[in-house]
Amino acid sequence: MLHSPGHLPNALYSAAQVRALDARLIAAGTPGSVLMQRAAYALWRALRRKWPDAGALTVLAGHGNNAGDGYLLAALALRAGWQVRVLAVTDPQRLQGDAALARDQARAAGVSVQAWDETAPLQGVVVDALLGTGLQGAVRDPYARAIEALNRSGLPVLAVDIPSGLCADTGQVLGVAVKAQLTVTLVGLKIGLFVGMAPDWVGELLFDDLQADAALVAEQDCLAQRLAGECLPRLSPRAPTVHKGQLGHVLVVGGDRGTGGAALLSAQSALRGGAGMVSLATRGEHVGAAQARLPEVMTLAVASANQLHALAAKVSVWVVGPGLGQGAWGRSLLSAAAVCDVPQVWDADALNLLAAGAVTLPPACVITPHPGEAARLLGISSAQVQGDRPAAARRLAQRYQAVCVLKGAGTLVSDPSGRLLLCDRGDPVMAGAGLGDVLAGLIGALIGQGCSPLDAASLGVWLHACAGEHLAGKGNGLAASDLCDAIRHVLQELSVLQSAVVEQPVCPN
Repeated sequence: MLHSPGHLPNALYSAAQVRALDARLIAAGTPGSVLMQRAAYALWRALRRKWPDAGALTVLAGHGNNAGDGYLLAALALRAGWQVRVLAVTDPQRLQGDAALARDQARAAGVSVQAWDETAPLQGVVVDALLGTGLQGAVRDPYARAIEALNRSGLPVLAVDIPSGLCADTGQVLGVAVKAQLTVTLVGLKIGLFVGMAPDWVGELLFDDLQADAALVAEQDCLAQRLAGECLPRLSPRAPTVHKGQLGHVLVVGGDRGTGGAALLSAQSALRGGAGMVSLATRGEHVGAAQARLPEVMTLAVASANQLHALAAKVSVWVVGPGLGQGAWGRSLLSAAAVCDVPQVWDADALNLLAAGAVTLPPACVITPHPGEAARLLGISSAQVQGDRPAAARRLAQRYQAVCVLKGAGTLVSDPSGRLLLCDRGDPVMAGAGLGDVLAGLIGALIGQGCSPLDAASLGVWLHACAGEHLAGKGNGLAASDLCDAIRHVLQELSVLQSAVVEQPVCPN
């Protein structure tokens, strides 16, 4: 059964794990040829749904099982009266096993199979059945030339399992990759479809489990989980007698000269995220503006760490770093946070000072680096972080013994045990200044309301992304402060939805 983006399963696998799952299904009694037939039908259903009136199909076939799926799809389209042609990028006789059987069945059905060259015309919808998930190094010729020709054609493209040239584990383009309008992935969701450069290449994503036995699927280890459904943390409903003292007191520390707005955004977000009380420790020059804009926030002028020590006993969670700067003032305030034994969220310059060795991270922390900050924390380049975001998130969590939120397209949340969660929500309108400050304040508010650091980070990331989606229809130019009210609405919608699921009666079979 095809699953649309809003109804994808939560488990995300590496390429090796999907191959193991495939082998498990075959060993349990489902022949590989049957799985290939099911794959072809899944592709055909998706193709007709997306391009019902195309009437013509060109399959670019390689030499693996993806090619077998493509040959069987070609046979289905031919029987439906479409104009069909398979262009073999390598010798079809190289196919083995189930893929060879699929090739022979397509030929017997009357499918035209020709050798590909750069002059071969493409028509209709083009099916990328070239390389699949087993690719390790850079794409080589003739595949590289075939992919470049396909991308130049401007024709609609359906990718089988994953766009050829895209790494199934990291989402990186291995030299060159197919730019698809639709990708139908099979058996298990590959994490590389969600991270790295993948969102620019995958297009619309559909999934089909090929009727896999759910019990066998459950036995297969996965690499990560999507933040959706049962993987989404719950925020406990408020009792009728609740008061502000039970909902956390968030202290935001930051706002050096010239960057006072960052700390204000975090404080505003903490308020809208449901914190019972919010305090802001900032430069004296910012106090008047902060009180005018956020009268609900207790704004304090601080000049040194000693003044923060006096506040430590009154607050339940710190958010440190937005607009903090890396000068003497910021270093002094961060030193106070580093010795305070309460949950904390470190962002922005707090992370840069941590990377520089100026302080050590206290326990029960959440760190929220963007790729540049992550690179400094790991002592590598930003390109290396982006080259394998899942590995970078895990390394950060383990190195600093903290919950790590690695921001970016496909934000990842990891903890020191190696657990990995991915948020595939959000919108490009969120590419702007200040949104990270909003996220830090929100996570602090959720910790203050009783969430564990991991749950607060996970739920905060999801709420933040969904709020961005909610505002995306208004177009580009999203201001970070716009997100705060939207977060409140999304949080309420989620609360209603989760309450309805809990209260839903269980019907007998």
